[in-house]
Amino acid sequence: MTSLRTLGSSDLQVFPLALGGNVFGWTADEAQSFAVLDAYTAAGGNFIDTADSYSAWADGNSGGESETVIGNWLKARGNRSDVVIATKVSQHPEYPGLSGDNIKAAADASLRRLGTDCIDLYFTHFDKPDVPVEEIVGALDELVKAGKVRAIAASNISPERLRASLEFSDREGLARYVALQPHYNLVSRGTYEGELLDIASQGGLAAVPYYALASGFLTGKYRPGATVDSPRAAGAGKHLRSERGLRVLAALDAVAEAHGVPVATVALAWLAAQPTVVAPISSARTVEQLPALLGVADLVLTEGELGRLSEASA
Repeated sequence: MTSLRTLGSSDLQVFPLALGGNVFGWTADEAQSFAVLDAYTAAGGNFIDTADSYSAWADGNSGGESETVIGNWLKARGNRSDVVIATKVSQHPEYPGLSGDNIKAAADASLRRLGTDCIDLYFTHFDKPDVPVEEIVGALDELVKAGKVRAIAASNISPERLRASLEFSDREGLARYVALQPHYNLVSRGTYEGELLDIASQGGLAAVPYYALASGFLTGKYRPGATVDSPRAAGAGKHLRSERGLRVLAALDAVAEAHGVPVATVALAWLAAQPTVVAPISSARTVEQLPALLGVADLVLTEGELGRLSEASA
């Protein structure tokens, strides 16, 4: 049994891989989504990440599709108490922004779609600098006090705004961010390392990185001359045009071969070993894609291997 990790200063215990829900109701229909969720939880997984806006960008969708699929699955399986559900606010077309009233209304809408009375971890999806941190934190604190949210977190926020939010919470004795969801992976280190990581570390925040596999590039399926049929191919393929991307692939290949595991498992294991990181997020459209992701729970890289990957990605 893989040991669970404590999420920052909260009482939430999570599996070392968060299952991304962005594909549910988008590239994975409800039946496929249920199969992936079943396989993930059967392997010991318990941490599901979604957002109220997933997947408003897809033709015919209006936002909330992922939450609805997850809610239907929770109802069908009767396992709500066994999983940690994280969702986000600010990007739903009907509930845009982070005004206090919108945060509370969006939370109620998410609760309805998820078919639950409490969100375990509630993220501000994209910070809105025009809204005072006092208003944002105040609304989130109300949700916690009302029992609608267990813990709060932030994503896509500047170091300055994160620090101000934590200081306000501490000064006023209000709910405090326990986690941060940064864009972070082997080919995108500057998006988290530095001041943001320092504040998270000093504040005891857990990092739950998104784009953990760089839109699929770090799975190793993107190679010079190869064609990949994926909605994310353009974003992932750009890394092949950089020297760093090629260096990282070579280092990943060597470490993966030494352990007899997929490249994606090594990329996630490097990320999971970084300071503050508790659980990288990665999504699977099919059950067949899951083993490479779940392998992060068991793969321990040596200091030499971690150093080699870090040097290649510098």
